[in-house]
Order: sequence, then C-alpha cells, then structure tokens
Amino acid sequence: MLSAGCAIGLGNVWRFPFITGRYGGAAFVFLYVLFLIILGLPVMVMELSIGRASKQNIGLAFETLTPQKKIWHVYGKLAIIGNYVLLMFYTTITGWLLSYFYHAARGSFANLDAPGVGALFGSMLQNPVSMGAWMVLAVILGLLPVAKGLQGGVEKITKYMMLGLLALMILLALNSMLLEGGSAGLRFYLVPDFSHMVENGIFEAIYAAMGQAFFTLSLGIGSISIFGSYIGKEHRLTGEAVRIIGLDTFVALCSGLIIFPAAFAFGVQPDAGPSLIFITLPNIFNQMAGGRFWGILFFMFMSFAALSTLIAVFENIISFWIDIKGTSRQKATIINGFLIILLSIPCILGFNLWSGFEPFGSGSGVLDLEDFIVSSTLLPLGSLFFTIYCTYKYGWGWDSFIAEADQGNGLKFPKTLRIYFKYFLPAIILGIFLKGYWDIFIG
Repeated sequence: MLSAGCAIGLGNVWRFPFITGRYGGAAFVFLYVLFLIILGLPVMVMELSIGRASKQNIGLAFETLTPQKKIWHVYGKLAIIGNYVLLMFYTTITGWLLSYFYHAARGSFANLDAPGVGALFGSMLQNPVSMGAWMVLAVILGLLPVAKGLQGGVEKITKYMMLGLLALMILLALNSMLLEGGSAGLRFYLVPDFSHMVENGIFEAIYAAMGQAFFTLSLGIGSISIFGSYIGKEHRLTGEAVRIIGLDTFVALCSGLIIFPAAFAFGVQPDAGPSLIFITLPNIFNQMAGGRFWGILFFMFMSFAALSTLIAVFENIISFWIDIKGTSRQKATIINGFLIILLSIPCILGFNLWSGFEPFGSGSGVLDLEDFIVSSTLLPLGSLFFTIYCTYKYGWGWDSFIAEADQGNGLKFPKTLRIYFKYFLPAIILGIFLKGYWDIFIG
C-alpha cells in the first residue's frame, strides 16, 4: 500500500485521462498497459531490489552495495535533490486540490458556468498569499504521518487513505457510467479505434504511452527504493512490483471511467488537458444531479492521491536525514517542513509576481521548469542508472540483482530476457530522455 501510494499520484488521475483522450481512447490504453509491463515493471523490480538489499534510502544505497565503486555513489545524492525538486511544485498542486475540496464543500462552484469556474481558478493563481496558505497546509498534512514514524504514522495513515481512495473511485466511476449519454464515453474509452491514434500521429502516441507508463510509477529518484528497504525477504520482488503496478493501473483506468462518461454526457471534449480537472469538471458537477456531493467526493479523492505521493517522498527525505545527519525523526521533520515551504515559494510566485519568467517560451513558468528537471531529466536518467547498475558487472551486477529479486516466494524475474534488460531497455529509456529534450529545445 505504501509503495502503491507513492506510485499513485496526479499522473494517474490528472494526466492519464486527458492524454488518453488526445490519443484515441482504448487504443492508447492498450499501448499504455503494454509499456507498463515491458518498461515500468523491470525498472521497479530493480529499484525495489536496490532498496531491500541495502536496507538504506537512495542516498546511501549505492555506497552500501558497492562501497569501492565510487562513481555510482554520486547519483544517490542527486536523487535526494530530485525529491526536493519534485516537492517544490507538487506541494503547490496538492494545495490547489485541497482548495478545490474546500470550495466544493462550501458550494462555491454552485451556479457558476465554465467561464465562472475558470475565473475562480485564475483568481486563485493570482493570489500568492492564498496559494501559499494551501501549500503550507499540504506540507503539514504530508509531514504529520512521517513525524509519527513508519508503522505508527506513514503505514497506518497511507493504508486507510489508499482504501478510501479506491472506494471513492469505484463510487465515482459507477455514478459516471450511469449518466444518461455516458455510454458514448465508455465506448470511446473501452473499444479500440486506431484511426483516432493515426489522426494525432502513431509515433507520438507510442512515445506518449511509453512516457506515461514510465513516469506514472515515480521511478528513478529513490521514492520506490525506500519502501523496498522496508520489505521483508518472504516475497520475491517481481510479485511485489506486479501488485504495486496493478493498483497504480487500476486507479489510472478507474479515473478514465469517471471522466470520459461524464465528459461525453455533458458534451465536453475528452482531450481538454489539465483544465479538465480544475475548470471543466466543476462545471460538469454543477449540471449533475447531486453534483455538489459528487464534486466533494472527487476532490477528496484527488487530494488523497496527491497526499499519498507527498507522504512517500517526505519519508524518503526524512529517512536520508536520519541516516546521514543522525537527527531524530521529529527534528528532521520540522527542519524539512520549513525548508520545503521555502523551496515551494518560487512555484507559487511563478503564477503571479514572477509570471514574466518564461524559461521555455511564452506560457511557460517556474512549475514547467521544475517539472522538466524531474520528469524529463532525473526520472529517466535515474531509471537508466538503475538499469545499468543492475545488469552490468561494473555496477552491482546481474547475479547480485537476481539473487535479491528472487529471494522469497512468488513470481520470479524473467532471467531469460537478460539481453533485453541489458541492452534494449537502457536504449529505450535513453530514447525517452532524448525525446523529452528534443521536444523542449528543438521540436
């Protein structure tokens, strides 16, 4: 549940639906699931293996497993920096969701049309004080379970949060599927039509499916390996990874069952982009019978999804401080609470006072830069690093990796595909990394 909570986040319930809508519905879902299996699964097993074998956070894992091979040690510290950069914008977006949950509960969206909801969202972005307050609340809610320890706080709270998330999703999906006119959305989502994919470019769709399958699992910066360090030796790690990916995929697929029938029922474009969540959906709830109730549930579940990732990343950072600095958990939590609040301020100011800073051209901002550093740089490079480290003798090595991954009972890692994991998987990950840079700086 903890590892799934880390993997499950806004990529599942925000990005997945609109990118599925853009690239043809069910046809894209087929590609996405395929790449989850051939890309995400092996990298996750490798990251879990590094965590369980070292019994350390990512900052110390490589030094513990291969103390003499110092060239590998550099990435451990870089991955911790990546965790901080992720929190610099993820806390702000989590604050948006908490704000929307509050507004839905208050009935602030009632009687507003789409431009009215858009104006409310725009006014929120233009108010750094209000956004800052919601960001601080997100940090506090994310750090409280971490301060209580792994089993007393993180494990207990995440478990109930995940169960609540899954229950809310099923309830919301059933409601959407029963809407009059929602059947067209179900057909779009569940019946493959490759002509939609061809219209938007088959290679673009393949790359998008690879990227979504890869990034949705939070691989590459040690957020998964920290929970590998807490896993016992009773179960083989391939089976653990399958269960984590299974939950992650269930949430992503369920989010489509919530959004597509509702979008078609009320005549909304299914590829409306991120505005689908913050502008279009509140308007849909306004038109729906019992819409205020469903809106409250939806933004509660979105907040749960975001907070589960925050808690997991916080745990990774706090564990690093405890091991490196010898600091108590409570002290490390307080110090990092203040530090992360300060680091999150640029993202907030990027929507108002610093809106003139456009690192990637017109319309871009601080959030885009921070997201690029994590999603297009550290996640693919980290996963490439893990893959080479686990398959080449210059790193940890194939034999050591397999011995750890296959310890216990359950599903074995497919050793017969060693050539694929050693040569083809790194090449694919490198291709994803290079394509991300091409699209930003050249394409």
